Amino acid sequence: MSDRGPAHGRHVPVMRDRILELLAPALERPGAVHVDGTLGMGGHAEGVLERFPECVVVGIDRDREALSLAGERLARFGDRFRPVHAVYDEIKDVVADLHVPAVDGILFDLGVSSLQLDEADRGFAYRVDAPLDMRMDQSTGRTAADVLNTYSVEDLTRILREYGEERFASKIAKVIVHDRVAEPWTTSGRLVEMLRRVIPAASQRQSGHPAKRTFQALRIEVNDELEVWRRAIDEAIDVLAVGGRIAVLSYHSLEDRATKRAFAEGATSSTPPGLPVELPEHAAYLRLVTRGAEAPSDDEVTTNPRAASARLRVVERVRDTGTHPSASSTRKGTPR
Repeated sequence: MSDRGPAHGRHVPVMRDRILELLAPALERPGAVHVDGTLGMGGHAEGVLERFPECVVVGIDRDREALSLAGERLARFGDRFRPVHAVYDEIKDVVADLHVPAVDGILFDLGVSSLQLDEADRGFAYRVDAPLDMRMDQSTGRTAADVLNTYSVEDLTRILREYGEERFASKIAKVIVHDRVAEPWTTSGRLVEMLRRVIPAASQRQSGHPAKRTFQALRIEVNDELEVWRRAIDEAIDVLAVGGRIAVLSYHSLEDRATKRAFAEGATSSTPPGLPVELPEHAAYLRLVTRGAEAPSDDEVTTNPRAASARLRVVERVRDTGTHPSASSTRKGTPR
């Protein structure tokens, strides 16, 4: 692995100050435990550790290099920071390993991290020619090249349409399958060239870079991001203490839609129609802290263009539903 420099010089955490402000009522409590479900290079975690001196932060990431860089960045906080190699839909088991009944704060900063975008050999960035990998955890699973070289036209069309919201999904899928007969797909540069050729020029002028939607779709498929996220948000709500808060930063509509659904479901009474009195077990167990999704300020987008598509939602747990994890639960690994 090459020396890519310390994390603090490579990463600007999106909407950090606003997130800290919204999480403050939960994290100011003595002995608070905060879980950063998408640790990345540790920018948000550093903000929490600095602002809330009695808080312990558990940082989850599936990317071992991110854990290493964040660990260096946050070493000065000693055992107040605990890195864990896991996928964020394992949050319930991670929390059980802590032997705490519930946690006070949770943050998910979804999508591809600055670390992954900046590394040419990971294949996430369509502006750099690189091997078509796109795995967030490079130690396991299929690559983007595997998807392009083995999926049928129908399956490629589906993921491009559903995950990339690509208008020309069918046309692109047919060319992918046709071209791999002569030469398997291995690098991002060749894929970008094909997309420039296949997507009409008028669409490219109106919708930005022609590879943006295809690369998003491949990344989501390779890492099973949407299914993992749907599981993770439900588990996160389950491990949240009464008075605790969850903050979620989404970067495209599919993630945000799943977040909105889970939050709205928890913030709505389940009292059956016609029942004259709301029973305690039917009462809402979440309260919406943000009304709708908040966007970053114009100033932040100017200084950090990667924040442009971010949308922030925050909820607070207002009622216990008896779903907190048992301390005897076991996970496929242990906190480092």
